[in-house]
Amino acid sequence: MARRQLPSLNALRAFEAFGRHGRMTLAADELCVTHGAVSRQIRQLEEHLGVALTEGPRTRLRMTQAGLRLAQALSPAFDQIEAAVPRPEPVGPQPLVVSCLPTFAMKWLIPRLPGFQAAHPDIPVRVAESNGPFDFKGDGVDLAIRMRSPDTVVTYDAVVTPFMEHFHGPVMAPELAKTPMTLEQVCALPRLLTRTFPESWSDWARNLEVADLPPPVSEQEFDHYFYMLEAAAAGMGVAIGPWAFVQRDLASGRLVAPLGFTPGRAKIVAVTPPDGATDEAVLFRDWLLSEGASTPHPPEALAPHAPDASFAPTTRSRAHS
Repeated sequence: MARRQLPSLNALRAFEAFGRHGRMTLAADELCVTHGAVSRQIRQLEEHLGVALTEGPRTRLRMTQAGLRLAQALSPAFDQIEAAVPRPEPVGPQPLVVSCLPTFAMKWLIPRLPGFQAAHPDIPVRVAESNGPFDFKGDGVDLAIRMRSPDTVVTYDAVVTPFMEHFHGPVMAPELAKTPMTLEQVCALPRLLTRTFPESWSDWARNLEVADLPPPVSEQEFDHYFYMLEAAAAGMGVAIGPWAFVQRDLASGRLVAPLGFTPGRAKIVAVTPPDGATDEAVLFRDWLLSEGASTPHPPEALAPHAPDASFAPTTRSRAHS
């Protein structure tokens, strides 16, 4: 077998963590190293490959297209390695396993998790990132966090507790935005999509009460929300971003939302077993309800301004669920 010509695995791991989090500090926290160590590993990886993987000022560093391609390949590869690594049988207190949407986990849940751990230091929490179906017993899940709309078909018995409203709107890099910006100008930009929710644009248009959107000038699809949002921050186009996913990036200036946000039909919910949640899962669900209630609502969506009749609001009332 030919010898593999791979860069340093530590450098690849550092870059993969940065790709998921979008920030050096968060990647450093995950890897239990300093911000400078992550930065050096990524710089060495770029030098080894002879390709720029990041660009922009240090306070708003983002991935290049080459960086996005590499990051999208690294995440599933590291997931496979992690799943294949044998582990000893657990002893002592078992963690509370929370199955969560990956981007929601990174952008909303994990930054708040220290608050729960401080209040309940005797309850270890393991966040298992997942977009798909799950089995409480087979997968060892105590509580799941999902997004549910009124027409979601659920194929399992569960107790569903909504804990946060869902808002969404177009987000992009500051250099692409104009002030003020019309719906027509937003739709003239390259359109970014995620494979996990390809109907994001049509769903947003319906909630905004817009009859029809024009066909996109171009589209690019990404495997996960976090890669799509990184592509938006890199100036590759405009994406429909859920408020819970983009709030921190808006606050830091990595993204802007020129049309604001509109309420979606879905809610973010906690899902627990039908035959009774554990005491730890109930505490975590109550904490989610408290954190969801304290999360501020986003700026309201601006009325669509465009001369084209196809942008006229419909007569359908906005759906609230």
